[in-house]
Amino acid sequence: MTRPARVIDLATLLEGRKLTPFNYLLIALSWLVTMFDGLDMMMMAFTAPYMQDELGLTDVQIGNAFSAGTLGMVVGGLIFTYVGDKIGRRPTIILCTTAFGVLTFLTGFATWYPALLALRFLDGLAIGGALPLAWALNVEFVPKKLRATVVAFIMMGFSIGSSFAGPLTNMVAPHHGWEGVYFVAGMGSIVCAFLIAIFLPESPRFLASKGIRPDKIAASLKRLDASIDVQSDDRFVLADEARQERAFRLGDLFAGSLRWLTPIIWIGYGASALGIFFKSAFGPIVLERMDIARETAANVSAIGGLLGAIAGVVIMRISQRYGLKFAAICTLLIVPLAVAVGMEWIPRSILLPVIVVQSMLVGGCHTAIISQLALYYPSAIRASAGGWASAVGKMGGVVGPLIGAQILASGIPAVRTYAIAAVCPLILFLSIMAISTLLRRSHSDAAAGGRAPVPAE
Repeated sequence: MTRPARVIDLATLLEGRKLTPFNYLLIALSWLVTMFDGLDMMMMAFTAPYMQDELGLTDVQIGNAFSAGTLGMVVGGLIFTYVGDKIGRRPTIILCTTAFGVLTFLTGFATWYPALLALRFLDGLAIGGALPLAWALNVEFVPKKLRATVVAFIMMGFSIGSSFAGPLTNMVAPHHGWEGVYFVAGMGSIVCAFLIAIFLPESPRFLASKGIRPDKIAASLKRLDASIDVQSDDRFVLADEARQERAFRLGDLFAGSLRWLTPIIWIGYGASALGIFFKSAFGPIVLERMDIARETAANVSAIGGLLGAIAGVVIMRISQRYGLKFAAICTLLIVPLAVAVGMEWIPRSILLPVIVVQSMLVGGCHTAIISQLALYYPSAIRASAGGWASAVGKMGGVVGPLIGAQILASGIPAVRTYAIAAVCPLILFLSIMAISTLLRRSHSDAAAGGRAPVPAE
């Protein structure tokens, strides 16, 4: 027996709930997507020494190939997040995941340099679309207090996937060549696409923001918790944000209190991405040129990335409780460590542990700023906002490998790149401090004027 249809505020309904097994399933699926994203994107760094040996690629060509993938992520973040805001998170994530699995597999056949550039660009295109959509989908299923933590945990997948690229290369490349690494990772990504096609739901907040498919909203909520009193003829609204009747416009990202927050996020993310992608592209090569064995160099990079994934969650959890200044302090610690390594002030006996700690902080603080991207925008434009932030930020990721390649090709000792790259966490530190100040001012102004503070939801 059904009751009369009623109007339900979806925002209030979701805000008061704890995580359920369905939330954990959704987080696990999104974690898998980002893990294979990280694996597919970062294999280039670990297979590069083998590709240089076999294909005769120069440092500049390796940098170009890595930047082609990052440029693809920039374009993909703009295209597919717009598509995700138009047709939905679920179908777009499935499309992107399938595409980057197939393209990664095909990269194993790229023995011609132009073909390698083209495949890395197309692969990045699909990866760039999947990441912000996975964040947006999860953010729209959890209460505000858990959003940053959930995004940071999902980003662990990217870091762990990036880290696993090293051991995977060590296991496969010596026996089956660098091509085998891409074949294995591509098949894994395709299996992941099948899993999310079966289990991944559509975001109820997205559907409510568009005023469509109340039957799907009710079905998703029932999957979230079977005891929720909803039915397919109810009307679902979002009381915490206006319904988006028109198409997304870039100006939406600068409306009201976002006019300063958005560019600061872009600057911080861009600087951090420049450092991250330089480290990702040339980290193992730099270590190898510091007279560290190839397998050891890959393992050091992988361990630093794995610890960075864990550090990202810890930093965000503590920052949620004590404010973003904690993330700023962790970011500032990177600067003297990087300078000390780059200027060869660290004794050889403790050099590798120091590099691991420095790498851990770089990855953890990068996750800290990324986990903020999706929190300050309403549901109707959240994916586009994340896509634009990722796209603008990743321009640093495009530039990083290109700059790194030129530095290495110039004859400067490889170890000096650590000191040069210290400027990136310094800029991120200043950005986090500015974001913290803006958030504090926004809440003070809202309390004085009775307005809703940032974030927008």
